[in-house]
Amino acid sequence: MSLAAGFQPLYKQVYDLLTRRLVEGHWKPSEPLPSEMALAEELGVSQGTVRKALNQMVSESLLERRQGKGTYVAEHTQESSLFRFFRLREPGGESLIPETKVLSSKRRSASKRERLQLGLEPKEQVVELLRLRYLNNKPAIVEKIIQPLSVFPDIDKQTELPNALYILYQEKFGISIVSVRDELRATAMPEALADYLGLAAGSPVLMVERASINIDGRAVECSQAYCASEDFVYSVDLK
Repeated sequence: MSLAAGFQPLYKQVYDLLTRRLVEGHWKPSEPLPSEMALAEELGVSQGTVRKALNQMVSESLLERRQGKGTYVAEHTQESSLFRFFRLREPGGESLIPETKVLSSKRRSASKRERLQLGLEPKEQVVELLRLRYLNNKPAIVEKIIQPLSVFPDIDKQTELPNALYILYQEKFGISIVSVRDELRATAMPEALADYLGLAAGSPVLMVERASINIDGRAVECSQAYCASEDFVYSVDLK
C-alpha cells in the first residue's frame, strides 16, 4: 500500500491511516503493532516516517512502547485510568485512589443539552448513573454520568461496574477514551445531592463538567461532578 502525494506531510498521512485502523478495531487493546520496518514496507515510506507517526500516537496515549518488545495498542487499566483521568488530590500530595458506590442507574430520554454534547438524535435514550466517590474514607464527590445507549447498549444491565468505567468501555464496548475535556466552576451544592457529601444545600463546591472523548474524536460520555473542596484540590500537571 502506498500513500498518495498530497498537502499533508507523509508522517501525518501514516498517523491518520494507523489511527483509522485503531478506530476500526484492526488491532485490539494490548495487541502489538507490526514492526516499524514492516509498516514502512507496507506503506511505501521510510522507517523514520513511520517512527514519527508512532511517536505522535504514543504521546497521545493511543499506543505504548514496551522496552525490548515493541509498540502496543494502549490498554486501560485500573491504575492507568485513575492516575491519568482522576484529578483530585490532597493539597501538595500524591494521587489518591477513590472508592466508589453506585447510588442509582436509570434510563431516560436525553435532554437537549445532552444531545448537543453527545451528538444524539431526538428521543435517544441514555443511562443516568449517579455515583458517590470516597477519598480517604470520606465522601468527596457526587458524580452524575450520562451514557448513551446507542454507544453502550444495555450498560445499565451490568451487574458490577469497575471503579474506573473506562476499563469497561474498552473491554465490553470497544470504546477507548483517549482524552477528556473538563470545565470547572465554583457553584452551590444542589439540595438533592447535598446529603451525600454531608453538606448543607447551597454550600460552595467545585463542579467539574467532563466530556470523555473516544479515539475517533467523538464525545461518548458526559458527566457532572460536585466536589467537596475543603480537603482536596483539582490538580493538573502541564508539560
